[in-house]
Amino acid sequence: MKLRQKLNTNLIKWRHFSPDIILLCVRWYLSYRLSYRDLVDMMDERALKIAHTIILRWVFKFSFELQSRVKPYLNNPNKSWRLDEPYIKVNGDWKYLFRAVAKTGNTIDFYLSHKRDYKAALRFFRKIIHRYSQHCPNVINVDKNGAYTMAKRQLEKEKKWPPHLMLRQNKYLNNIIKQDHRRVKWKMNHAMGYHTMQHAWSTPTGVEVMHMLKKGHVSWSSSTKNAQSRGHFVHKLLGLTPPIFTSYSNRKQAC
Repeated sequence: MKLRQKLNTNLIKWRHFSPDIILLCVRWYLSYRLSYRDLVDMMDERALKIAHTIILRWVFKFSFELQSRVKPYLNNPNKSWRLDEPYIKVNGDWKYLFRAVAKTGNTIDFYLSHKRDYKAALRFFRKIIHRYSQHCPNVINVDKNGAYTMAKRQLEKEKKWPPHLMLRQNKYLNNIIKQDHRRVKWKMNHAMGYHTMQHAWSTPTGVEVMHMLKKGHVSWSSSTKNAQSRGHFVHKLLGLTPPIFTSYSNRKQAC
């Protein structure tokens, strides 16, 4: 599958830094345990004066753009899914990030909600069932939260619940998704929570996208489990030419 080469010029146009620097800061913040001020110091070593608020705006902007551009290249999930909702702290209050992960560990989808109730579960079910209507699973495993059962009954009344789809409540089978929460949780803990819902939605979105690439959850000819390959993939998604890096061994031979 060939990557799209169309570039939305409004993404990079009129920005004070080159696309390579912008995407480098965004990828590093979303992939590693770095704060905005850590990236400011790292760029300062390269004689680049960047304010931490500028990097924050880059993350807000490119997290959703990366999510929309990665979607067409995601592999189709298998027929067994796991659902759970980890806690996300926003302005001192706990919110809930509904997540769906396949049995193999690939991320299906996610949804940030103010509450962990029937309406939130219903919205999330509608989102994932509609999106994967052609690849609907045979079983969805959830915990003992009664909101999932109520949401299923509502969708059955609306005749939008696939007849072959089984909802299984067994919290012991959700170990896969419990382990997969770590990437989102340690970024939240490192940031000591988020100040606004926009911040809480954009940052986990970017973290989820980079985590998908790291897990190799894209149908591309080259593996994205390698850090350099992930960087090249992100550049090509945005229609940019990937930067050329010279390995240490090649530089040593050239000397």
